Amino acid sequence: MLQTTAETLSGAIDAAAPVELSLVVPVFNEEESVGPLVDRICSAMTRYPDRWELILVDDGSTDATLVNARKHIGRDGLELRVVALQRNFGQTAAMQAGIDTATGRLIATMDGDLQNDPNDIPHMVSELERRELDLLVGWRKNRQDGLLLRKIPSWCANYLIGRITGVKLHDYGCSLKIYRTSVIKQVKLMGEMHRFIPAWVAGVVPSSRIGEMAVTHHARAHGQSKYGISRTFRVILDLLSVMFFMRYKARPGHFFGSLGLGLGALSALILIYLFFDKFILGNDIGARPMLMVGVVLLLSSVQMITTGILAEMIARTYYRDDVSPNYIVQRIFDGNENA
Repeated sequence: MLQTTAETLSGAIDAAAPVELSLVVPVFNEEESVGPLVDRICSAMTRYPDRWELILVDDGSTDATLVNARKHIGRDGLELRVVALQRNFGQTAAMQAGIDTATGRLIATMDGDLQNDPNDIPHMVSELERRELDLLVGWRKNRQDGLLLRKIPSWCANYLIGRITGVKLHDYGCSLKIYRTSVIKQVKLMGEMHRFIPAWVAGVVPSSRIGEMAVTHHARAHGQSKYGISRTFRVILDLLSVMFFMRYKARPGHFFGSLGLGLGALSALILIYLFFDKFILGNDIGARPMLMVGVVLLLSSVQMITTGILAEMIARTYYRDDVSPNYIVQRIFDGNENA
C-alpha cells in the first residue's frame, strides 16, 4: 500500500514537473510509418530521466496519417499532441509549427519516415549538455540512401553550405537535431530553409556553440522519398538566399548600393572618356556602342541604388512589425478536446 502510494506520488510529481524535452516530428503521407515511429520513440525515451513530450505535425496529409497518429493520444507514458495543419505547407513550415507549439527547455527534431533513430536522442541531449552547445546536429555517417540521387548531391551541398556560411558540418540535411528552445525560437524558418538551420542559428549564437554527432541512419521502410535530384537546384537557389540574408539581412541597402556604386563608377569612366573623345579630340561618338553601354550602366546604377533604399525601408518595416506565421493550424489534438 505504501509502495503504491509512493509510486502515485512520484507520478504526480513527474506530471507536475516542467517539460524538459519536446520532440517535434513533421509527417506527411506517412500512414504506414507513424505507428512504428511512435512505438520506437516511446521505447527509446524510456531511458530519458526527465519529463518529455511528443509533437507530431501533420502537414496536410492526404492519407490516414492523421487518423493513425491520433490513435496514440492517451497512451500510457506518452504526452502526445498532434498538430494538424490546414494544408500542405512544406517541411520547414511544419517544423516551425512544431517548434512554436513546443514547451520544453530543449527541442529535438527528426523525420517521420523511420530513417532517423530515436535511440540517439538521449545520447545527443547528454552530449549537448556536456559540450555546452546551443545546437547539436546529427551526422548520418553511414547514410542508407542511393549514391547518385541522394549522397552525391548531399555531399556537394554540404561542402558549398560550409564554405559560404562558415559553419563547418558534415551533414546539414539531417533532421535529427537538438536545440536549446531559447535559441531556436529566435530563428524564423521560411520557405524550404530547414536544411540551413545551423546557418540561421549561427546568426544568433557563435558558431562555436554549434556541434555535430554521428547518428544512426536507416533505409526507408515505407512510402516514397519526398525528395529527388531536382532538390539540388533548389538548394543552390536557397543557398544564395542564405548568403544574402546572413550578410545583408539588416542592411540590404549596402548590397544593392555597392552594386550600384560599382556600376556608376564604371559608367562614369566610360562617359568621361567619351566626353574627352568628343569635345577634346573632336571625334563622332553618336554611333559608338560604348555610349550605349555607358548610359545603360548609369541607369542600372540608379536602379540599384534606388532598390537598396527600398530594401532598407522594407527591412525596417519587417523588424518593426510582427511577422505572421507561414502556416495555418487547423486543430491541435491532445486528448482534451471533444472530437
